[in-house]
Amino acid sequence: MKVLQINAVPYGSTGKIMFSLADQIESEGGECLCTSGFTWKKPHRDDFFQTSNIFEKELHTIQSYITGNLGGYSKVATKKLIKKIDEFKPDIVHLHNIHGWFVNYELLFAKLKEINVPIVWTLHDCWSFTGQCPHFTMIGCNKWKTKCENCQQFDSYPKTRKDFSSQQFERKKDLFTSLNNLTIVTPSHWLEGLVKESFLNKYPIEVIHNGINLNIFKPTNSNFRQKYNLKNKYVLLGVSYEWNIKKGLDVFIELSKQLDEQFQIVLIGTDDEVDKQLPKNIISIHRTQNQEELAEIYTAADLFINPTREDNFPTVNMEAVACGTPVITFNTGGCLEIIDKSCGSIIPCDDIEKLKIEIETSISKFDYKDCIKKASNFTEIKSNERYLKLYRRLVI
Repeated sequence: MKVLQINAVPYGSTGKIMFSLADQIESEGGECLCTSGFTWKKPHRDDFFQTSNIFEKELHTIQSYITGNLGGYSKVATKKLIKKIDEFKPDIVHLHNIHGWFVNYELLFAKLKEINVPIVWTLHDCWSFTGQCPHFTMIGCNKWKTKCENCQQFDSYPKTRKDFSSQQFERKKDLFTSLNNLTIVTPSHWLEGLVKESFLNKYPIEVIHNGINLNIFKPTNSNFRQKYNLKNKYVLLGVSYEWNIKKGLDVFIELSKQLDEQFQIVLIGTDDEVDKQLPKNIISIHRTQNQEELAEIYTAADLFINPTREDNFPTVNMEAVACGTPVITFNTGGCLEIIDKSCGSIIPCDDIEKLKIEIETSISKFDYKDCIKKASNFTEIKSNERYLKLYRRLVI
């Protein structure tokens, strides 16, 4: 079986998912080609192909901003991708995130329709069925169910200079419903429910939860507490690739004011701009060296706190639990499908007072062995096997 995967980037959670699946395909005798747009973090893999360069990406970004024609450029890069499709001759094409200024949607979907092989599209957010945004939970918008217009978020990612959401909604609807052999995959039942209310509801939907590598994310000893002088502290950990209000940065700042000195907040994935917003009693770590080091930090924490306001199926929740650390999270997206009373608590979104109380009463509430047991449901092997089973069913 030959599988072509397309994702905006070869890093982050979606990049990990793409390459983990590629490894599984290849270990079982299949072939896989992973493609992405321009990246400075180009992976050294024989099965990876970069479609565009920095000039093409920057030009696409600027043109999209001015015209609102998101995904209407990168014609040279997309023709390069199409040539690769013709050379590789895939049995399955697996789409992940295709937003990110790297591909021309008209050209890509015309090619997918032409080759007439099964298409699997894993939705990692809501972008595919809105006129603009990847998420709409925080603003409580339901226009996407009928037609987007008067968008409140046109100046957020993917940013445009004015509201083009109405035109983009109709364009996406026409393009994304033009395939006859598309199967939608969502990582959560929460997102599945939204897709069923969208213009993509004519397609079959499979729920395949994301998985993690339990050989990496497991209880791991380290000197992290000694290094940061946390010997007698209750460590509250937060991890995010990008810190902002959607990820609850303001919640951690508020907690730092309300919790007493026995609690120490540690945030991973910050940067210089985030540091300017943080009080001195929060430990800020810009990045970890690798996943093994991240597992050490998860293990060293007493509680993992995830006050995310917009999310699909947060990988960080699974990683923390796999390292034996219970999770307290807002009831956002698919969080409820990961965390139960054996390994953590679900708090109503934005209820900071209840979150504070739960933190103060949860230090000895959970057993790390129960967390590890729960994590056995999240193995990437199980996730990948479900994808392979889906592939086999589609190509028969």
